[in-house]
Amino acid sequence: MKNFTSILILAIFITSCGFKVVDRSRLSNFEISEINTKGDKKVGYIIRNKLMLYSSSGGKELISINLDGTKKKIVREKNIKNEITKYQISIIADVKYSLNNKEKIYQFSKSKTADYNVQTKISDTLNNEKRLIKLLTESLAQEIVDELIFSINAI
Repeated sequence: MKNFTSILILAIFITSCGFKVVDRSRLSNFEISEINTKGDKKVGYIIRNKLMLYSSSGGKELISINLDGTKKKIVREKNIKNEITKYQISIIADVKYSLNNKEKIYQFSKSKTADYNVQTKISDTLNNEKRLIKLLTESLAQEIVDELIFSINAI
């Protein structure tokens, strides 16, 4: 029994894969000098705040960002009485950024889409919409941060 336990422990230490968790703070080596937003104000505000969290003062690269956030709400389903039962929200962010020590402008676009149901009370429906917009925007902001970190480190 002792041999089995010692062999098992030895096997665990020998076959470890060497995986290390990436320290995201070391990857975000940029400082945001300015962020200009246009489009939907709520979407722009959430994304702007998320980007500022990842901006490190004294970073290697100084970047300026132009963000165009739009929100589209369309009817997804109707019932037999022609009453709306489901909406679809799409949030699209077009990001243009430039590194201050280079003249080239880089751009990319990200989008998120989800549905929500209409409730019997209007206030419940509005709360569902607000909650969904916040979740989609935060997820979209994280994707934008990831894209910025990846593209700046690749340059």
